[in-house]
Amino acid sequence: MIYTVTLNPAIDYVIKVDNFETGIVNRTKQENMFFGGKGINVSNVLKTLGEKSTALGFIAGFTGKAIKEGLEAKGLKTDFVEVAGLSRINVKMKSDNETEINGMGPQIKDAQVQALLGKLDNLKDGDILVLSGSIPGSMPDDIYEKIMEYVKSKNVLIVVDATNNLLMNCLKHHPFLIKPNNHELAEIFNVEIKNKEDVVVYAKKLQTMGAKNVLVSMAGDGAVLVDQNNDVHITSAPKGEVKNSVGAGDSMVAGFIYGYIKTNDFKTALKQATATGSATAFSEDLASKEKIDELLKTISEDE
Repeated sequence: MIYTVTLNPAIDYVIKVDNFETGIVNRTKQENMFFGGKGINVSNVLKTLGEKSTALGFIAGFTGKAIKEGLEAKGLKTDFVEVAGLSRINVKMKSDNETEINGMGPQIKDAQVQALLGKLDNLKDGDILVLSGSIPGSMPDDIYEKIMEYVKSKNVLIVVDATNNLLMNCLKHHPFLIKPNNHELAEIFNVEIKNKEDVVVYAKKLQTMGAKNVLVSMAGDGAVLVDQNNDVHITSAPKGEVKNSVGAGDSMVAGFIYGYIKTNDFKTALKQATATGSATAFSEDLASKEKIDELLKTISEDE
């Protein structure tokens, strides 16, 4: 079984506004609502690929209820901890420039953290646990580390897709996979990354710090995977019009997990990850199965 953890899920309110200006009334030309959060996106794309998962995390208030009901209406299994307050609404505006305003999320108390940890008692050897995305401001930035510590007695494959201390605190627990993008990789080591060769160098540094497999997404430049066998795999991104950057990285994580559990092969997992992430980037919403399969046929490994 695959479990995804989204500690700060959201309703993403995506709008299009022609020639947005501050200080006046602007009217939307198009608007959509999506039930989001990085782990939830992973669960959604896994379902599209035909793989079941359970979405864990915290929800609050009427917005949290809408998230839960919306996901279950799409056929996703959820097991959220309900807390006081409101789950956040993120406004994503597409105009001459893209602008995002992200909400804070609810206050999470220690007892509620313990309730979430208790749900992880259901994990069994061989399960996959995905820790993905930001956290409410009330939570410490070692929460992912605490989750990994809690399940350390189980033979669970843990995937971490996070930034800064959320990611770095996890490395000593040897996550199965981490997925920084090339900009985040540069920020971690305070360097300029100019090409895929640089990516390989710093991905290997993350391995020496504890990560087993390091997948680095590079948007239109493809992706690099340094696997636990010390093999390097590089793919180029397929060609297409980028319509949507939201959820592309999460789709890549879902694609990698799906490819790996089906074949136990890192090269295949990287190709599936690249196709799935690109399929979302080339779509208005998260990727469709048809788009993923179409792009998968076009992807070859650079090396």
